[in-house]
Amino acid sequence: MKCFLKKLLCWTLISNCFLMTAYAAPAWPAGPDIQAEAGVVIDMDSGAILGGKAYDTPYPPASITKLLTALLVMEHSKLDDVVTFSSSAINNVESDSGNKLNVAEGDNLSVEDCLYSLLVHSCNQAANALAEHVAGSQEAFVKMMNDKAAALGCKDSHFDNPSGLNGDTQYVTARDMAAISRAAFAEPDIIRISAALTHTFPPTINNPDGLTIYAENKLILNTNDSSSQYYYPPVKGGKTGYLLKAGNTLVTYAEKDGKRMISVILKGSPGQYYLDSKALLEYGFAHFTNFNVAENETAYTEGETAVEVAGKSYLPADLKIDPSGAVTLPEGAVFADTEHTLTTDFPDEHPERSVAFIQYTYDGRKVGGAYLTQKEVQEPVTEPATQEETKPEADDKKEDVKKFSINPFLIIALVVIAAAAGGGAYLSYSRKKEEQQRALRREQRRRRLREEGVTEEEFDRLLKERLGDRSKGNNRKKR
Repeated sequence: MKCFLKKLLCWTLISNCFLMTAYAAPAWPAGPDIQAEAGVVIDMDSGAILGGKAYDTPYPPASITKLLTALLVMEHSKLDDVVTFSSSAINNVESDSGNKLNVAEGDNLSVEDCLYSLLVHSCNQAANALAEHVAGSQEAFVKMMNDKAAALGCKDSHFDNPSGLNGDTQYVTARDMAAISRAAFAEPDIIRISAALTHTFPPTINNPDGLTIYAENKLILNTNDSSSQYYYPPVKGGKTGYLLKAGNTLVTYAEKDGKRMISVILKGSPGQYYLDSKALLEYGFAHFTNFNVAENETAYTEGETAVEVAGKSYLPADLKIDPSGAVTLPEGAVFADTEHTLTTDFPDEHPERSVAFIQYTYDGRKVGGAYLTQKEVQEPVTEPATQEETKPEADDKKEDVKKFSINPFLIIALVVIAAAAGGGAYLSYSRKKEEQQRALRREQRRRRLREEGVTEEEFDRLLKERLGDRSKGNNRKKR
């Protein structure tokens, strides 16, 4: 017997182990090995870091800096604004960096043309001219760049110029560059322009017949060779960079199967940095899925329990979750597998009326979140009326009150009648329910007696005798 019990216990433990394994949340997928010194892939919608290498180590950014320049230009100017190239814009570059657009002092181009030159052809003079157009000087624009990076939550990066050329204190981490790129690719025009294969400029001083430029990013450059190891159809935009000190750098934005990813490569090697970017993006697309926070989270917007944030109380009915908030989880995981906390330590750039940020974690990793905001109170819009307009209306209201005034005693009578009707209905319901329960008990007793061999007639006789005895007992109590 003891042996049998031991075997039974062992089988029970083994079965429980299999059950626990079956219902365990999926482990975080291992990321690809990349040859670049640093890199990262994030989900565009949640901002979650999915995988990478040395993404908190600073490196020179080279020309991927121009994505931050483009972001500020989009926020502070219009595409059809006219940009004038100054002597400083043309000459304030390293001597060996060239003049790809062959612009001259006094040339005028639209902001949009300059952005094509900036993102497709990586023209340093275009970066300087755009900086002066937005901020008045390159120095003032650099301050805007660093302020913007800080507002986006960047903590380990610094910029010296708008082009990405060598600077004594110009460096960026892959994590920070991903945050900057996420903000940049939220601008549809930056995606559109950075993905262009070609662009033709209007005539300028040195190019009286105009000038046509061509894309250099091999991830988007389809050479009609389907066997190209670099071309990657999901890519919708990006920016390349190169300096001897920085090596090959690359930012890539891609879309596939409803998912949006951003990869960053720092200190890469020729050719391989494209393959590293592809590997990170494929890893993201293959192993992760997104959940919308507003569609899944109810902890802070339902019920009546007050939500406490930084010493303040909010009613759930007064709060809402930012509908754009998302979390990214491994395939097979569910939203309930996450843990969450409220934090008020979020970047300067956040939705209006934000109360807190709901930060989600999975297996100890930050996987995204959403802002918890106060609902806007809609005040009724009324126009003040003149005294002449108000007086007749007031008189009409008085007449209406007289016409529709109700005797208070009638109201009380109606309330009493309604209460009596409700009480009667409840009493009737209670009696009916009691009768049903009594009948059920009788049927149960009848069934038990029948099983014991007591006939229907004997049951009825016993029931009458019991009821008779109960009646006699009640009469004795009354005496």
